[in-house]
Amino acid sequence: MPGNSAIRVGVYVDVANIGLNGGYRMQFDVLREFATRDGGVALRLNAYVVYDDVKGQEDPDYRKRLRLYHAAIRDMGFKVIEKRVRWYTDENGSRYGKANTDLDMAVDVLLQSENLDRLLLATGDGDFVRVVKALQNKGCRVEVLGFRNVSQELKREADQFTSGYLVPNLLPVPGGGPAWGELGGRVRGYCYHYDDDKGFGFMRYLKLVSDKLHVTDGRLPDSPYATAFFHVSNLPGEVDARRLPARDLIFEFTVQRLDDDPRKDPVAVDIEAVAY
Repeated sequence: MPGNSAIRVGVYVDVANIGLNGGYRMQFDVLREFATRDGGVALRLNAYVVYDDVKGQEDPDYRKRLRLYHAAIRDMGFKVIEKRVRWYTDENGSRYGKANTDLDMAVDVLLQSENLDRLLLATGDGDFVRVVKALQNKGCRVEVLGFRNVSQELKREADQFTSGYLVPNLLPVPGGGPAWGELGGRVRGYCYHYDDDKGFGFMRYLKLVSDKLHVTDGRLPDSPYATAFFHVSNLPGEVDARRLPARDLIFEFTVQRLDDDPRKDPVAVDIEAVAY
């Protein structure tokens, strides 16, 4: 058991919600490291998944694929809680399936929070707003992590919301090459400053997972963030620059240095919009 000073952490993943909203291929080991970034101890790691018994009996590939996926999650130390699809027939004779893990996850979170200091909910579902409030009233710190289609109210109620796109290596970046944060490597970030008159701005990205996430100024020595310059002409065509700066516009880009002067910010090139 952790010592008295250790932060007791619980991580609860709404796998279907995350997977359907940009988080497909999320790395559970990286999620665990992010949740315990300040030396916390993970006491509860729960992943809530949906499984269709009927399809599993009819489709061996589906059954094998899901079983291997669930086994991989367990290898990362997570308990996999399966919600079985229930099939019904409506008044027109059409069959439909229902499987919702929200209630299971909400009950577990509320009961298990008695022994936790901080909880990370990986979901974008606004149905968890009341759960977040209840946990906070019990004295727990509640963090939320999601990708696309995250409830704005859920973001506001959480003690901290983090876009999963911004966590280094939580989602694999395409191609090989240098690692995340290194020159020539791909990263994801957001525009925190933009000069509309001059047509340029700056991207902020997280270089590494740290307990100093609140130190956003990349000029400070203990900040885990870095900055990259960009020109409006390098933005993808679907992005309206009039919306900048904006934290909810997430970009993926390559970090390069155009000259040898280390005092100058690197440049963001090959910019793509991943959430806007």
